Amino acid sequence: MTSDLDLRGVWVPLITPFDAQGAVDVEAIERLCHEYASAGVSGIVAMGTTGEASSLEPGERQTAIDAVLRACRAAGTRVIVGTGSNNTAATVRATAALADRPEIVGALVVVPYYVRPSVEGIVAHYREVAAASPVPVIAYNVPSRTGRDMGAAGLLEIASMPNIAGVKQAVATLDADTLEVLAHAPEGFSVLGGEDTLLFPLMCMGAVGTISAAAHLCTDRFVAMIECGLAGKIEDGRAHAEALLPVIRAAYVDPNPAVFKGVLHAQVRIATPDVRLPLTNGSPEAVRRCLDAIAHASHP
Repeated sequence: MTSDLDLRGVWVPLITPFDAQGAVDVEAIERLCHEYASAGVSGIVAMGTTGEASSLEPGERQTAIDAVLRACRAAGTRVIVGTGSNNTAATVRATAALADRPEIVGALVVVPYYVRPSVEGIVAHYREVAAASPVPVIAYNVPSRTGRDMGAAGLLEIASMPNIAGVKQAVATLDADTLEVLAHAPEGFSVLGGEDTLLFPLMCMGAVGTISAAAHLCTDRFVAMIECGLAGKIEDGRAHAEALLPVIRAAYVDPNPAVFKGVLHAQVRIATPDVRLPLTNGSPEAVRRCLDAIAHASHP
């Protein structure tokens, strides 16, 4: 067994809301964490892609993480923190810094981006990070952002390493490599869906859950869908998946997380819809279409 971390269910990679002055909105972070805990999520992921970690200053990142930890401690909810970068030494330092925070149960570590390392280099990167990490590591395989796909061979190699708990598999299709990993991964290595349109099909093939940005919206229905997948309730789960597909597609019309923030603002759940440059705010039309899709999904 590579890890005993239970990753089943829905994990929400939390947005970082900003107030009217452009500062990290701590109260909104805490409020959202409580809302998602009440909706039945398994945990919160802080400083993922959806959290705009790359646009935050170090102090702002720590402020946001601390707010998530306070809220999740009060709600009894677990936390995963994104620590990955394209610098192995920096990733090791950021991951090692998670020690002594009991709410933090895992580190989400993206495949190194931009430098386009070989699969052997990626595997060596994860070996060093996992060896230094005080918590189990979840790999984040997202080729559209990193320019590298680990493939089945790379993923199965890291799956055999100590202290690697699983992978967020964010590939564009339910491909042969993903199916091979699902079929041959060892005990203690979990596959989490990362491409929101494919979550239920992935569950049917053996995934245990998801880290899903789209689960910011219609959260209870995402939770129900994943629970159906875990329980083998195919028809019920398919009904949830079909209802959620228009929401998912509408939520990604503009770059993540612009539409999510626009919708949460329209729902009076955060103070502003603002993202930081080089991202731009979601268009009013995109936000309206997503709200319409949510309304339909909420009334089967």
